[in-house]
Amino acid sequence: MNVTMKNGLFSPVELGSTRLKHRVVMAPLTRARSIQPDSIPGDLMLEYYTQRASDGGLIISEAAQLSLATRGWHGAPGMYSDAQVDGWKKIVDAVHAKGSHIFAQLWHPGRFSHVSLTGGAVPVSASVDPEYWQDPSRLISTPIGWIQPSPHRALEKSEIPGVVEEYGKAVERAKSAGFDGVEVHAGNGYLIDQFLQDGSNKRTDEYGGSIENRARLLFEVVEAMVSAWTNDRVGVRITPNGTFNAMSDSDPEALHAHVAEGLNRFGLAYLHIIEPRMSGYLMIKEDQPPMATQRARKIFTGKILANGGFEPKSAAAAIEQGDADAISFGRYFISNPDLPRRLREGLPLAAYDRDTFYTFEAKGYTDYPLYNGGSQSTDPTMVLAPIRNN
Repeated sequence: MNVTMKNGLFSPVELGSTRLKHRVVMAPLTRARSIQPDSIPGDLMLEYYTQRASDGGLIISEAAQLSLATRGWHGAPGMYSDAQVDGWKKIVDAVHAKGSHIFAQLWHPGRFSHVSLTGGAVPVSASVDPEYWQDPSRLISTPIGWIQPSPHRALEKSEIPGVVEEYGKAVERAKSAGFDGVEVHAGNGYLIDQFLQDGSNKRTDEYGGSIENRARLLFEVVEAMVSAWTNDRVGVRITPNGTFNAMSDSDPEALHAHVAEGLNRFGLAYLHIIEPRMSGYLMIKEDQPPMATQRARKIFTGKILANGGFEPKSAAAAIEQGDADAISFGRYFISNPDLPRRLREGLPLAAYDRDTFYTFEAKGYTDYPLYNGGSQSTDPTMVLAPIRNN
């Protein structure tokens, strides 16, 4: 299928002050290739992002950690040191040189962490849930291998302003690195999501209980980020009805309706929605429509960026039907550095290798080729249909 201008996927759009020539966005993807032990973006990351930059397109960077104490994944980059900012600046400059735009995603993992990553600091969350760290199936990547997260503690109310301030400082660093904007990760079971959902938030202060209280931290963080830059340079990513990372809520639709409505007052660049048919990078509900995006469209008055399980046809349909203003792709951008061209011209999509998603070398990272006009492998595993179900 040739995805052409007809369906709007390759028509221009403005996300805040960032004007794009097309609507195929690279989603934030943790790939664990920063230089350790200091989480510095290096030459390998530079090559990776440069490969995936497209004229007039948008890249959202992998999640950048706010501080040593908030690291949550071995190999993930940071946004808290001068050396990290210098590394990011090289990437940003290279992406801009190819005519592309890039936002930085900012991330606090909360309870999804281990003391070997944080310099000994105990992970924090909205409340304490021993079952979370006791689950033997829950593993995270650390300097000492794939192990269960450390026991966490509840974030003290007096500590919350410090967390909010960390987001503001990270925005200032991203701005100094030359990024076009920033996105806060408020989903997938990380700290802000741990406050949002009542399955993880059992607090009795003004950050717990009602939906209004549980959303307070998100709105305070967004306010700090907007204050550190401008509203049209800030995006928010959420996971309505998401259960990834042991998350649950008693009324997720009401919760995320409140979030979408509350975000309207900021005039953001966009709201980035991960569809609940995905859990992490796994498709768990194959035939489900983009229900979360459709619900948000009725409430959120700004631009909507949709993510999670989109194929070329369904992405084009979401734009044509007005459900979303742009579509972000993750797995397909891993194995197709020239994804916008392939979608525009209806070219086959190369398969990705899950075994190399979170490793530390070039294999499975910078060795996926550009489409070369016909000599690429025609092995059936290298075309679109078989990889939908991976």
